[in-house]
Amino acid sequence: MSAALTKKINIAEQHSREVASGERFEFGKNWAAFLSVLDDERINTAVESLKTMLEVETLEGKSFLDIGSGSGLFSLAARNLGARVHSFDFDSNSFACTRELRSRYFPNDANWRVEQGSALDPEYLNSLGKFDVVYSWGVLHHTGRMWQALENAVIPTTDGGKLFVAIYNDTGNQAKRWKWIKKTYCGLPKLLKTPFAVVTILPEETKRAVGSILRLDPISYVRSWTQYKSSRGMNRWYDIIDWVGGYPYEVASVDEIFEFYKTRGFILTNVKSGGVGLGCNEFVFRKGT
Repeated sequence: MSAALTKKINIAEQHSREVASGERFEFGKNWAAFLSVLDDERINTAVESLKTMLEVETLEGKSFLDIGSGSGLFSLAARNLGARVHSFDFDSNSFACTRELRSRYFPNDANWRVEQGSALDPEYLNSLGKFDVVYSWGVLHHTGRMWQALENAVIPTTDGGKLFVAIYNDTGNQAKRWKWIKKTYCGLPKLLKTPFAVVTILPEETKRAVGSILRLDPISYVRSWTQYKSSRGMNRWYDIIDWVGGYPYEVASVDEIFEFYKTRGFILTNVKSGGVGLGCNEFVFRKGT
């Protein structure tokens, strides 16, 4: 058996152990369900969000590394923009989802490679070479060792290349409470997970619904569900499950991420952080001058 195959088997086994012990959410199963509602509008929205944050019109001739590819949607978006794409994910089902998406839209494409790997494995990241764009949206804070994962994301970024990361915002005690909620969800029997998620989000959803009624605009609450795909091309219910169950869970402030990469020779070129609450601050850095 080759060393690469042995490592892949070991990663899959590690992932299964962590899920079974309640230490990790099965992001991939959630993304597998999301593929059933994926359509051209969601794909186009993902493409536009990449163009906006990276401040480009095309990725033609560029290489794109998707660290923690999830459903594969943003790997697909990068490929649609002309990039040569390498996708990998630690989660066995996410790996399968990305591979399925590649098969649907770019079958047998030599310019889109999909693997199972870990953002915490510097040897693996070194083996991939350098990329013009390194992308990791909402992933590195779920590794269990966020700062190491952020450090490792430097490895495959070429000089002059862009690093696009999104990390949960640090809101103090509120974030600590959500860490407990997420860990609790992952430790529950499967039968109780969905009811727990519903109970958890009910107060916030009730507040949203009542607020829209008091504003005499109840349809705005309905649209927050029916038109949610306008937000990064995702699906609200799957995002809620991803949020409630998303463990491991770590957070960082805007200043912490900025200073972390500044000391490593990165220059901030774009940021999206206002009013995100518990959500993700988004950063695009350029490596070097």
